[in-house]
Amino acid sequence: MELIADKWTVVVIYGLSRGPVRHGELVELIGGISRKMLTQTLRRLQAHGLIRRRAYAEVRPRVEYELTALGATLIDPIHVLTEWARTNGDAVLDALDADSKPVAHSG
Repeated sequence: MELIADKWTVVVIYGLSRGPVRHGELVELIGGISRKMLTQTLRRLQAHGLIRRRAYAEVRPRVEYELTALGATLIDPIHVLTEWARTNGDAVLDALDADSKPVAHSG
Protein backbone atom coordinates (compact mmCIF):
# COMPACT_ATOMS: atom_id res chain seq x y z
CA MET A 1 0.00 0.00 0.00
CA GLU A 2 2.84 2.38 0.79
CA LEU A 3 4.09 2.14 -2.79
CA ILE A 4 0.81 3.12 -4.43
CA ALA A 5 0.02 5.70 -1.75
CA ASP A 6 3.03 7.72 -2.92
CA LYS A 7 2.09 11.03 -4.54
CA TRP A 8 3.63 10.27 -7.93
CA THR A 9 3.25 6.49 -8.29
CA VAL A 10 -0.36 6.49 -9.49
CA VAL A 11 0.29 9.38 -11.88
CA VAL A 12 3.33 7.66 -13.40
CA ILE A 13 1.51 4.34 -13.77
CA TYR A 14 -1.38 6.11 -15.45
CA GLY A 15 1.09 7.89 -17.75
CA LEU A 16 2.44 4.51 -18.83
CA SER A 17 -1.01 2.99 -19.33
CA ARG A 18 -1.10 3.64 -23.09
CA GLY A 19 2.20 1.97 -23.87
CA PRO A 20 5.96 2.57 -23.75
CA VAL A 21 7.03 6.14 -23.03
CA ARG A 22 10.40 7.89 -22.85
CA HIS A 23 11.51 9.76 -19.73
CA GLY A 24 11.17 13.22 -21.28
CA GLU A 25 7.73 12.39 -22.65
CA LEU A 26 6.61 11.30 -19.18
CA VAL A 27 7.82 14.58 -17.67
CA GLU A 28 5.71 16.51 -20.19
CA LEU A 29 2.74 14.18 -19.89
CA ILE A 30 2.62 14.33 -16.10
CA GLY A 31 3.53 17.98 -15.55
CA GLY A 32 4.68 19.25 -12.18
CA ILE A 33 7.15 16.43 -11.55
CA SER A 34 10.89 17.07 -11.60
CA ARG A 35 13.14 14.83 -13.67
CA LYS A 36 14.85 13.70 -10.48
CA MET A 37 11.57 12.74 -8.79
CA LEU A 38 10.42 10.93 -11.92
CA THR A 39 13.68 8.97 -12.04
CA GLN A 40 13.32 7.99 -8.38
CA THR A 41 9.69 6.95 -8.91
CA LEU A 42 10.54 4.92 -12.01
CA ARG A 43 13.37 3.12 -10.20
CA ARG A 44 11.10 2.27 -7.27
CA LEU A 45 8.37 0.97 -9.59
CA GLN A 46 10.92 -1.08 -11.51
CA ALA A 47 12.32 -2.56 -8.30
CA HIS A 48 8.80 -3.62 -7.32
CA GLY A 49 8.17 -5.28 -10.69
CA LEU A 50 5.51 -2.82 -11.88
CA ILE A 51 7.41 -1.32 -14.82
CA ARG A 52 10.13 -2.39 -17.22
CA ARG A 53 12.99 -0.21 -18.42
CA ARG A 54 14.08 -0.94 -21.96
CA ALA A 55 17.32 0.55 -23.29
CA TYR A 56 17.92 0.58 -27.03
CA ALA A 57 21.53 0.46 -28.27
CA GLU A 58 21.20 3.00 -31.04
CA VAL A 59 23.43 5.77 -32.32
CA ARG A 60 21.50 8.09 -30.06
CA PRO A 61 20.68 5.82 -27.10
CA ARG A 62 17.08 5.86 -25.96
CA VAL A 63 15.26 4.37 -23.00
CA GLU A 64 11.58 3.59 -22.74
CA TYR A 65 9.48 2.61 -19.77
CA GLU A 66 6.43 0.40 -19.90
CA LEU A 67 4.14 -1.39 -17.50
CA THR A 68 4.73 -5.04 -16.74
CA ALA A 69 1.75 -7.40 -16.61
CA LEU A 70 1.70 -6.85 -12.84
CA GLY A 71 1.77 -3.06 -13.25
CA ALA A 72 -1.06 -3.22 -15.76
CA THR A 73 -3.29 -4.79 -13.10
CA LEU A 74 -3.33 -1.37 -11.38
CA ILE A 75 -4.90 0.46 -14.33
CA ASP A 76 -8.51 -0.48 -13.56
CA PRO A 77 -8.31 0.44 -9.85
CA ILE A 78 -6.62 3.74 -10.75
CA HIS A 79 -9.34 4.44 -13.31
CA VAL A 80 -12.06 3.75 -10.71
CA LEU A 81 -10.37 6.10 -8.20
CA THR A 82 -9.98 8.78 -10.88
CA GLU A 83 -13.66 8.57 -11.76
CA TRP A 84 -14.59 8.69 -8.08
CA ALA A 85 -12.51 11.86 -7.68
CA ARG A 86 -14.16 13.47 -10.72
CA THR A 87 -17.63 12.59 -9.46
CA ASN A 88 -17.10 13.47 -5.80
CA GLY A 89 -14.33 16.07 -5.86
CA ASP A 90 -16.67 19.04 -5.43
CA ALA A 91 -18.46 17.37 -2.51
CA VAL A 92 -15.13 16.68 -0.80
CA LEU A 93 -14.03 20.28 -1.28
CA ASP A 94 -17.41 21.54 -0.01
CA ALA A 95 -17.09 19.39 3.11
CA LEU A 96 -13.55 20.63 3.68
CA ASP A 97 -14.69 24.21 3.19
CA ALA A 98 -17.62 23.76 5.61
CA ASP A 99 -15.35 22.19 8.21
CA SER A 100 -12.95 25.14 8.10
CA LYS A 101 -15.64 27.75 8.85
CA PRO A 102 -15.69 29.03 12.42
CA VAL A 103 -18.45 27.68 14.58
CA ALA A 104 -20.60 30.36 16.23
CA HIS A 105 -20.98 29.86 19.97
CA SER A 106 -24.01 31.09 21.79
CA GLY A 107 -23.76 32.42 25.19
